[in-house]
Amino acid sequence: MEPRDYGPFPYVPIKDRPKLEWPGGARVALWVIPNIEFFPLSRGIAPYPGSPVGNPPSVRAWAQRDYGNRVGIWRLMDVLSKHGIRASPTLNSDICDHHPQIVRAAVELGWEILGHNRTNSIWLDQLGAGEERQTIAHTLSRIAEMTGKKPVGWLGAGLAETWHTLDFLAAEGCLYVADWVNDDQPYFMDIGGNRLVSIPYSYEINDAPHFQYRNGTIDEFEKMIRRQFDTLYAEGAASGRVMAICLHPYLIGVPHRIAGLDAALAYIRSHDRVWFATGEEIVRHWLQSGATF
Repeated sequence: MEPRDYGPFPYVPIKDRPKLEWPGGARVALWVIPNIEFFPLSRGIAPYPGSPVGNPPSVRAWAQRDYGNRVGIWRLMDVLSKHGIRASPTLNSDICDHHPQIVRAAVELGWEILGHNRTNSIWLDQLGAGEERQTIAHTLSRIAEMTGKKPVGWLGAGLAETWHTLDFLAAEGCLYVADWVNDDQPYFMDIGGNRLVSIPYSYEINDAPHFQYRNGTIDEFEKMIRRQFDTLYAEGAASGRVMAICLHPYLIGVPHRIAGLDAALAYIRSHDRVWFATGEEIVRHWLQSGATF
């Protein structure tokens, strides 16, 4: 993609689009995205957001994140299974090497796995073009090797991209990308004749900025999920909406927060016209609906 002032897609106000219909007359297509991430102990981690990165080993910051893989993800799997939700985790491919038990459990649960860099310590915008291409290719191929299916979706670590990212993803056969948090419906991205679909992700209904940057509480996060859902559910009566719930096992998976997620999902489950889907299911249905923008 060449540098530009606006994204590689037309500006189409949501009020000017054809009606979007989800399966079964659902008003909202809801997908849940756990970010399953690996941070090497050999690289420094900032002790808190915005602080300088210290010299490794960053024991406290690293151990907090490791809690998510040792404990939090299993607690999260239990809650999502309780509500019959198949998640769409974004996976650092180094998890396949260090924590294969997590990957096998996700496959057994029928979760759809998206690519999410090799490690969360190195973002795509820190790499040269050749390194970036190699990172994307390795991430997708390593996950395919472990799971038997090459991911068709991508979320960059830190939602970071370069001017080359979309081209590299399209060349690898990706169907959709979740980095662009600018809509409540999918849309096409045109990158030199190739097309990717942008799926709605969220930096708002996302436990990382809420707990780490905004000093939010779990009660506030539960209320945010409910209010986000209520608005999208009401708007979805006119045209379908997508809602993303974006989670990190080391944050939402701690004992004092998990019940808030459980309660929020129970509230959403009490509504009839909700389609609990994976990212790929949402995108493929949208494509089959004859979307043109």
